[in-house]
Amino acid sequence: MAEKYEFVERFRDQVLRCSNCGFCQAVCPVFGLTKRPALNARGKMIILQELMTGKLDMTPELHETLFQCTTCANCATNCPSGVEAPEIIKQARKDFVKAGVEHPTFKALNEALDEFPNIYGQKDPEDFDRELNKKAEYVFFIGCVGQYRQEEATEATLDLLDALEVDYTLIDEVCCSGVLEDVGYSIKDPLAEKNIESILATGAKTVITACPYCMRTFQNKPAYKKLADEGIKVMHVSQFLATQEIEAKTKLKVTYHDPCDLGRHCGIYEEPRQTIKKVAPDFVEMPHNRAQSNCCGAGGGVRGAYPANSISMARRRVEEAIATGADVLLTECNSCLHNLENAKLRAHKIQIMTTPMLINAIMEGDLD
Repeated sequence: MAEKYEFVERFRDQVLRCSNCGFCQAVCPVFGLTKRPALNARGKMIILQELMTGKLDMTPELHETLFQCTTCANCATNCPSGVEAPEIIKQARKDFVKAGVEHPTFKALNEALDEFPNIYGQKDPEDFDRELNKKAEYVFFIGCVGQYRQEEATEATLDLLDALEVDYTLIDEVCCSGVLEDVGYSIKDPLAEKNIESILATGAKTVITACPYCMRTFQNKPAYKKLADEGIKVMHVSQFLATQEIEAKTKLKVTYHDPCDLGRHCGIYEEPRQTIKKVAPDFVEMPHNRAQSNCCGAGGGVRGAYPANSISMARRRVEEAIATGADVLLTECNSCLHNLENAKLRAHKIQIMTTPMLINAIMEGDLD
């Protein structure tokens, strides 16, 4: 007999394997903020067990629990039972959509990407005064947040690539639509096909992304398999910068926030630090770093659906950075940058930026 929900078919053993030990509770950013047991992975697994046994039905009342997860994977990293809670939760969200019990925020997002080429529903992307779609060695893929919300960070990265004399081009990019996979929907094939076509037309053999999630999408999602088939390498800008000779240095004390998408999901920890330590020898780690980094609260759709909690999670991370005595908090993800900046209180003196922003500021004499 076929199971009612696909998460049961795929993850029954894992859901039942949850021992309720509470290790996930200690590292869950949502639980750390709210102290609500239903909002950490253990609580979600209990609810999914109730759905499996028919004691609960999928209803809108469960949205707050099962959709309030940043998919940061800190729970999975620390789970002694090997439960991949984020993957289970993402499949359960797909089951909600299939059952017609859609979360209104993500339903609107899915519909917006049928009409617009980006998650913000805007029609006129910034071209950053660069020529688009030219033949080049590299394609620099900005991503929605960098194109429409963190333009200063994007401009700094492009200025740095120019200073390094990198042969790159921008393209008429559209949303990679990978974010839909986290909130119950699927990648939009027309958007994927448009990006693939634009990338291949440049003749480039490497795509450099500003967004870790875009990188994950290009590398791992079947809709983008053609990139790998055509021999296209995809890398994050932090990986690229680690290969470059950069003549810039500051005496300021600097710390670094590991983005969940770049760190736990991709295992990229050392490359950003290689560049940062060259530029800022007075580097200090936050207590929670690398695989134990605290989430900024932006992922998994939480920023869009639960903005107050999302910003509060980011504020906790900013306060951890301030406690190190750092003058600058760096990150390598525009979504993290966006959330951390929005969470910063006026009383906070710490500067928040990406590594390219820091390097540019040094080169331009705006920092020591």
